[in-house]
Amino acid sequence: MSRIGRLPVAVPNGVQINVQGSDVHVKGPKGEMKRTFSPQIGIALENGELVVTRKSDDPKERALHGTTRAVIANMVHGVSSGFETVLEVQGVGYRAEMQGKDLALFVGYSHPVKVPPPDGISFEVDQKTRQVKVLGYDREVVGQTAAEIRRIRPPEPYHGKGIRYLGEKIRRKAGKAGKGAK
Repeated sequence: MSRIGRLPVAVPNGVQINVQGSDVHVKGPKGEMKRTFSPQIGIALENGELVVTRKSDDPKERALHGTTRAVIANMVHGVSSGFETVLEVQGVGYRAEMQGKDLALFVGYSHPVKVPPPDGISFEVDQKTRQVKVLGYDREVVGQTAAEIRRIRPPEPYHGKGIRYLGEKIRRKAGKAGKGAK
């Protein structure tokens, strides 16, 4: 049996879960999410915990078992405490700032690049450390939004300038060699 799938999902205080067949509706202080899972996977609320089971050892069901449990756990964690991804802006003259709810990035283009937040997402900018925090309750949307921001100016390998994840290591390349003596 799946090591991840057999673990029950603890439901913290303030989170309401409604399970109807293969539909799971999770509501908490940060927001609410609804998702439909495969009917091959059984989802039940027992003693304040969500339990995910499978009916057989079919390879497709085995693959869905742990994934379903992980997605439900992410839904519960998201609506209770939320997710955050931190990006760093590095480069001379590169900076990020808030303009209303939009994120404005000054990253070497002739114009600032404005990024409007999708539903359920907010941005925070720290001017001193040049960090951008992407906050939200849906883990997939937080990660996708951070990836789209990084894609605006990915870090380049020669000078290391660009937008990178916090703690991301960029493999640096040596520049071209100078002219040799004749």
